[in-house]
Amino acid sequence: MADAKGDEVLAEGQMPLGRWPILSYGVGHMLNDITSACWFTYLLLFLQEIGLAPRDAAIVMLSGQVADGLMTILAGEMIDRFGHFKLWHIGGSILVGISFSSVFGGCLLCTVLGTDSYLVRTIGYSFFAAVFNIGWAATQVNGELHDTEFHKPGSLSKLQKCVHYAYVSIFVGCCFLVVFYAGTKEPTLQSGSDCKKSARISWGYWFKKALYYQVALLYMLARLITNVSQSLIAFYVTRDLKMNEYSKAIIPAIIFCCSFLVSVVLQEIKWNSRRLKSLLTIGAILWVIAGAAVFVLPSQMHNLMYPLAMVIGAANALVMVTTIGLESALVGDDLNGCAFVYGSLSFLDKMSCGIALFVLESYEDSISCGETRGLYTVSRFGTGLIPSCFAVFALLVTSTLKLQDTNPRAAAAALEAPLLV
Repeated sequence: MADAKGDEVLAEGQMPLGRWPILSYGVGHMLNDITSACWFTYLLLFLQEIGLAPRDAAIVMLSGQVADGLMTILAGEMIDRFGHFKLWHIGGSILVGISFSSVFGGCLLCTVLGTDSYLVRTIGYSFFAAVFNIGWAATQVNGELHDTEFHKPGSLSKLQKCVHYAYVSIFVGCCFLVVFYAGTKEPTLQSGSDCKKSARISWGYWFKKALYYQVALLYMLARLITNVSQSLIAFYVTRDLKMNEYSKAIIPAIIFCCSFLVSVVLQEIKWNSRRLKSLLTIGAILWVIAGAAVFVLPSQMHNLMYPLAMVIGAANALVMVTTIGLESALVGDDLNGCAFVYGSLSFLDKMSCGIALFVLESYEDSISCGETRGLYTVSRFGTGLIPSCFAVFALLVTSTLKLQDTNPRAAAAALEAPLLV
């Protein structure tokens, strides 16, 4: 009887998904991904361009991260209890679309109150940053964030461009959402043989697993590596390397394109625990090398930033894909209680990133002011040295991983089955 059940699980694991379901699931996070890329890459830069001090811009970012972190826990618990995965996804996507355009479209609270005070601007941007991240969190847990200068012509043009880019990002993301909703079915919580819903896995079950803490730490480190470096790279290339203004778009674009290409290659790999650890190790080593090079790179050799961006893009893909794979390995096939895992891990990610960026930006005025920028600047530390230190820590944690399959035959079939038919 047990063998028959194991064979049944094995047979299910060997059934590959078709192209349409894979395409549909793959684009379900596109709105989040597009807006998140703009959010982490340009939010701090945008807020400082319109007159906010670095510390206050970091407060806006931190408010969003705190709201995001709290929402991931709430959304995870509510989804575990009541299901309705797609309903949460739709609600979160609506909040993302509305709030994202409100942040990059100017201070809506200033318009409503008829004032342009500095305090109102800070509060207004912080509020919509929190709303954006609440919607972002609700969507993520399911799958798995005026100054007087406005009246100057140059700054008004920059604001109009940001509004335009925000609307384009939302439109493209919504197009992908239509594909996602049309091609996916509502997931159901796992049921037993008597067709009754299985008992929900309690929080205490995960807290007793050593693998939970290892995966949580690795996922947090991977997010710190990618998000902290991404948030400060626009400052680094223009202020430290003295590159032209186009580099603010070109360098992040190279990083994202290389990450995408490496991710496509990774999906064709037949995964097992050994390869998962090996590729995570390779990604962390690449980041240690690239981060150290970024930290010491002189402005006279700024052209080397282009190949370094390619290495960073590949390293980002390796660490993120493998840590997300570890999340899946931790959860397994049982959906009962899995939302708590994704929510709690995302909570650690959001809170740590928000605090790290706030601390770094708090030193921006004292360390990075003046015309001459030396080696010890916030953007150099945040783009190069600090992510490298996180990568070294990730290497140490990875060396302690001991992945074991509870059902080796079924797990092997699931890992080695082709993704496309």
